[in-house]
Amino acid sequence: MLDVGKWPVFALLPPEELRLIRQACVFGSAANEALYVTVNDEVFALGTNCSGCLGLGDLQSTIEPRRIDVLCGKKIVSLSYGTGPHVVIATADGEVFAWGHNGYSQLGNGTTNHGLTPALVSTNLLSKRVTEVACGSHHTIALTTDGEVFAWGYNNSGQVGSGSTANQPTPRRVSSCLQNKVVVNIACGQLCSMAVLDNGEIYGWGYNCNGQLGLGNNGNQQTPCRIAALQGVNIVQVACGYAHTLALTDEGFVYAWGANSYGQLGTGNKSNQALPTQINTDKERMVEVAACHTSHTSAAKTQSGQVLMWGQCRGQAVASPHLTHFSGTDDVFACFATPAVTWHLLSVDGDDYMTVAQSLKKEFDSPEISDLKFLVDGKCIHVHKALLKIRCEHFRALLNETDEDAIEIHQFSYLVYRAFLEYLYTDTINLPPEDAIGLLDLATFYRETRLKRLCQETIKRGISEDNAITLLSAAVKYEARVSL
Repeated sequence: MLDVGKWPVFALLPPEELRLIRQACVFGSAANEALYVTVNDEVFALGTNCSGCLGLGDLQSTIEPRRIDVLCGKKIVSLSYGTGPHVVIATADGEVFAWGHNGYSQLGNGTTNHGLTPALVSTNLLSKRVTEVACGSHHTIALTTDGEVFAWGYNNSGQVGSGSTANQPTPRRVSSCLQNKVVVNIACGQLCSMAVLDNGEIYGWGYNCNGQLGLGNNGNQQTPCRIAALQGVNIVQVACGYAHTLALTDEGFVYAWGANSYGQLGTGNKSNQALPTQINTDKERMVEVAACHTSHTSAAKTQSGQVLMWGQCRGQAVASPHLTHFSGTDDVFACFATPAVTWHLLSVDGDDYMTVAQSLKKEFDSPEISDLKFLVDGKCIHVHKALLKIRCEHFRALLNETDEDAIEIHQFSYLVYRAFLEYLYTDTINLPPEDAIGLLDLATFYRETRLKRLCQETIKRGISEDNAITLLSAAVKYEARVSL
């Protein structure tokens, strides 16, 4: 089951329908249009249907889902949308379908007539297998299994990469500097395009007045240009906001450049950057960056599963990465982006694949395969000895001296001790500031420096007039550096 509950457009769907959703995308000028795919590979659409972007064959809005028959069974692997909006998908067979707004030939069919139903994009692509698609405001780019990039549509700033500013009515291969090179990842800003190569290089073309191409200048580029400032840095993923760009390295660092009036670069200020700038992520290794060409919001996910956000967040300008309690970057865009659209196709893998971090979180306090339980206040907490030894010096020493499968704890409460053990599985804490005081005591006792810092941050964020004296007393008692 895919959790789409944070997007209001799905609010009227009955629970039995929600349980069938396997993929989903929310788009539109007010996040008021959506497509979703069920476990039976049926495709449905609902919303306002601007320019026929729901692909239903008409311009009628619909508050209830309607099936898009031509897409049922197609197995969508990539989906993107423009601001017209137009919608483009790639299927598991490598085919590309497009529909919706077509005033600039962004559907790639050689005309400027809006497309009311999904149509195969065939010119120059029939012998190709497309794996990924990306849309700017009114242009489209597609990546093939051969590492080639094709582009079409609006080209006023060179975003199609053809060497001119004439609109491109059908798919055209982006060559120039990309000739004989293998592209592995693509993204589009409103009026620019980005490509990551298999050797870690990154290229950009199109609109550049905010420095979003990362070239150190503000001149538009009609053909791909390598970002020389990242020479020697191995880029593995790129994401584009409205006029800013984020790039993730193989070592988990994040670079940002372009427009910054909302703090979307995460540099701590609101100054545009025409060159890539490494942002401070508190030494956490990042595994994903997220941005959407419709907004000025940025997000990233750490290796341990924590999610950071910055930029325009519900009207506020957040200039530095802010730690959230979200489990994925999608939640950032559902709750804080304007409009609250999805930044990519939401998907649940067919085999319910989970990351290591997700798997560990799932197994915490699960008796099925645990080999140790703690008894606290008469309650059991089920854990795994190997993980505790890896994560905590105290348990490494304790468990090397005993082979007990049950240990009683008396000096800490059940709530506090469970939060501690859960932290060892998830790297996060989820306690109100009053209870974080007890966890701070435990962290001090067990010499868990990082946990101590997390508790201090939780207490600091939760200080109010009602609890300030209590929290200050705890801060002094446990030598916590909490500034009031």
